[in-house]
Amino acid sequence: MKKLFLTALLFVLTGITFSTLAQSKVQTGNWNADTQTPGYTLSTNSGDRNVIISVDFTEPFDVKPDVMLSVTVVDASSDKNVRYKVESMSVSRDGMTIKISTWADTKIYGISGYWLAHAPAQ
Repeated sequence: MKKLFLTALLFVLTGITFSTLAQSKVQTGNWNADTQTPGYTLSTNSGDRNVIISVDFTEPFDVKPDVMLSVTVVDASSDKNVRYKVESMSVSRDGMTIKISTWADTKIYGISGYWLAHAPAQ
């Protein structure tokens, strides 16, 4: 009887887990900015500079998703310190913007990475 109860409990918990995981929504993609990007100033001048790129989700989320960003490539001048910040902004159900910033005398000629957006289904 005890084995039957434990087996039934295991099946119920497994079903709940898979049901919960199956309802979440995840989308991924990559982002890139370089000297060919309109408004790109990270490789010129000095002081605070930034560029903003837009990302449209392939399918709108039901609710505003949580977003994670990663940086995979930085092409920067070797004679200065490399300073950069990458952040998601204006996240909505349809997309987001990514703000890439640098400051002081850093020169960044190109930077890229990946994004991941996740939201539970409603």
